Amino acid sequence: MFEYEMHQMRAAELSREAAHRRLVGEARKNRAAARRSARDAAEGQVRTSLWKSHFTRAA
Repeated sequence: MFEYEMHQMRAAELSREAAHRRLVGEARKNRAAARRSARDAAEGQVRTSLWKSHFTRAA
């Protein structure tokens, strides 16, 4: 019976660790997305029509 209880405790520990890793990964993705959106908002994106060139005009 002792081995079974130890197994249950280890399984619960692994489950908590997996949930923590998922949470950390999600937080990293959210921070990266926030940095990208802040960078894009600060500089602005170049938008062109389909018929225009893909390159911006020289100054």
